[in-house]
Amino acid sequence: MFEKILIANRGEIACRVIKTARRMGIKTVAVYSEADAGALHVVMADEAVAIGPSPSAQSYLVIDAIVEACRRTGAQAVHPGYGFLSEKADFCRALEAAGIAFIGPGPDAIGAMGDKIESKKLAHAAKVSTVPGFLGTIADEEEAVRIARDIGYPVMIKASAGGGGKGMRIARDDAEAREGFRSARSEARSSFADDRVFVEKYVTQPRHIEIQVLADSHGNTVYLGERECSIQRRHQKVIEEAPSPFLDAATRRAMGEQAVALAKAVGYRSAGTVEFIVDADRNFYFLEMNTRLQVEHPVTEMITGLDLVEWMIRIAAGERLPFSQEDVKLEGWAIEARIYAEDPVRNFLPSTGRLTRYRPPAEASGVRVDTGVFEGGEISMFYDPMIAKLVAHGSSRGQAIERMQGALDRFVIGGVAHNIPFLAALLGHRRFAAGELTTNFIAEEFPQGFHGRETGGAENLRLAALAVMLQHRMAERQRTISGQIPGQDAVRRHDRWTALVGGERHDCQIQPGQAGGDFLVEVDGSRLAVAGPWEPGQILWTGAIDGETLAVQIERRGIGWRLTHGGAILDVVVLAPRAAALAGHMPVKQPPDMSKYLLSPMPGLLTRLSVEADQEVKAGQELAIVEAMKMENILRAEADGKVARIHAQPGASLAVDQIIIEFA
Repeated sequence: MFEKILIANRGEIACRVIKTARRMGIKTVAVYSEADAGALHVVMADEAVAIGPSPSAQSYLVIDAIVEACRRTGAQAVHPGYGFLSEKADFCRALEAAGIAFIGPGPDAIGAMGDKIESKKLAHAAKVSTVPGFLGTIADEEEAVRIARDIGYPVMIKASAGGGGKGMRIARDDAEAREGFRSARSEARSSFADDRVFVEKYVTQPRHIEIQVLADSHGNTVYLGERECSIQRRHQKVIEEAPSPFLDAATRRAMGEQAVALAKAVGYRSAGTVEFIVDADRNFYFLEMNTRLQVEHPVTEMITGLDLVEWMIRIAAGERLPFSQEDVKLEGWAIEARIYAEDPVRNFLPSTGRLTRYRPPAEASGVRVDTGVFEGGEISMFYDPMIAKLVAHGSSRGQAIERMQGALDRFVIGGVAHNIPFLAALLGHRRFAAGELTTNFIAEEFPQGFHGRETGGAENLRLAALAVMLQHRMAERQRTISGQIPGQDAVRRHDRWTALVGGERHDCQIQPGQAGGDFLVEVDGSRLAVAGPWEPGQILWTGAIDGETLAVQIERRGIGWRLTHGGAILDVVVLAPRAAALAGHMPVKQPPDMSKYLLSPMPGLLTRLSVEADQEVKAGQELAIVEAMKMENILRAEADGKVARIHAQPGASLAVDQIIIEFA
C-alpha cells in the first residue's frame, strides 16, 4: 500500500480524498494556486506545495508542476479527483514515466473514453446501445446544419472532449445549429483545448441515468447500481439520487451488464461511470464514460456501504476486488444536492466573495456534508462555484427527501448568494416527490426562473407568528439593556403588534406560554403556540409552531425580518399598531431607470464585444460574451436600439452591474 499520495485537485474533492487517505493511514500532499493558499484542503493535508498563479491553466492544469511536486515530497501516487487533469491521458503517461502511480484507469482507457466520438464507436462495437448521430469531425457551421437536418431536429451539439455541461447546446432549427456550433466549439476550445464537436439526436422526455462501475487489474469488474441525475440546469447536474425511481430490475441489470461490457472492452480499472440517456419507455442509449470519480459518487457509497475512493487507492496499489456482482447489495435511498455560490433569483448568476457565515448541518441521522470551504474563506472567480455537496440517506426515498429538506433548512451561508432556497423548492415539488423527472424538469417547472417558493394561508400565519416572537424578544432585550428602572416607561413594552407580510396585514397579540422561552401568538384571532428558544443575533431558529417542527433561517433586514424556510423567502415587518398605521403613508422610493445600459449580470471576464458605437441593434442580437466560472454567457439586446457608447473593452474584468454598453 502507498505511504504517501498527492491530490492533484482542490476544493471539496481534495478534502474528500484526504479524509479517506487519513483513515487508511496514508499521508497526503495538497497542491495549491495563489488563490488557494489558505484553502481548506491545504490546511487538512500533511504537506502542501504551491504550483502557480490563480488561473487553473497556470497551476492545476500544469502537468510538470504536479510531477515536480511529487518528486519534492516523495508522493508515490496521485489521485486526480474530478475535472482538471483527471481525464488527461498525457498526465497519466507523465506520472508513469516518473515512476508515480495514477489512482485511476490507464492512459489507453482514458484516451479511448475521453474522446466522445471515439467512445461512441467503441461502445457500438461492444454492442452497447447508442444514440443516432454523426460521429465524424465537423468542419464549420454549414456542415453542422446539413448534419442536423439529416438527423432531424432537435439535435444536441457537443464538444468531443467536453464534460460538466460545457460545450453543449441544443438546436431546434438551422439558426440555433449555427449559433450552437460556434458557442460549443468556442467553449470547448477554452475549457478543454480541443474544439472538435459532434452532433447527435436529442432524445425528448429524457432521463439521465448512469451506472457506477468498479474494476481491478485482475479482470474483475462489477457495477454498483445506478444514479438518477435528471435534475439539471444548463446540462449541469443539480440533484442526484440512488437508486433511480424510474428503473425496474430488468432495465437496471441490462444497463449494468452493458456498462461492464464497455469497461472490459477498453481494459478499464478503477472507478468509472457509464452515462446513459433513457426515454419514457425505458429505452437507454450510451452517452459517454467518465474515466474518473464522479461528483455524485457519495449517493452510491451510501447505498452500497463502499468507499469508492478507498477502492480506487487499493486497485491502484494492485489489490483485487474481494467481492463479486452477487455480493453488491443496495440498501435504502440516498439523495445529493449540489450547493453552489450562485444567485437563483438572478438567473443563477455566479456569486463571488467571502463566506461571512458558514454553518453546515450536523452530520447525523443519515446526513453527510462534503465541503472544501470554511467560514471566512473566499469563493473565487477562478474556479467552479461549488460550496458543498449535501447528502441524505434514508430507508426509503420519502425519508431521504425529508432528511434532505431538514438539512437544507439548517444549512446557513452568508456573504455570497447561494442556491439553497432553490434546492429546497425542488425537493418540495410535487413532481419530484412523485419521481416524475426528466432533464427538462427545471425548464418546465420554473420557466420564468426562481423567485422563491410562494407561500400563503396557514404558512404565512405561522411565519408571521414567528416574526412577532422575534420582534418581541428583540424588544425585551432592548428593555433589559436600557437600564430602565422598574415601574418606569423609558422603553415601552408591547404585547400587541401588526405583522406586514407582503401585501397582507395581520393583527397579532403575544403572551408567554407555559414553558420558559415559549409563547402563544394570536394572529387574526388564531392562537398559535411558538415553542423553541431564540436570542437576538442567532441566525437559525429551530422549534415548533402549533406542533409542526421546522427550522427557519433569520436575517435582520432594516426594521424587518427575512425568514427563509423550505425554499420560501419571506420578508416580514413587525411594528406597533400605531407605527404600522403611519407606515402606510410613507412614500416609496422608485428605482433608477437603467434600461439604456447593458450591465454585467455577474463578475467575470469580457471575452467578446460584438457591437461598436453608433451601430443599430435588433432585439435578440448578440452584444457581448462574459466568461465566469468557466462558462460563457451570451448577453443579448432586449429591444431594438442604437449603441451610443462602449464602456468596457474585451479583456476587462467586470463587477456585477458594471456598465458595458450605453444605448442612445
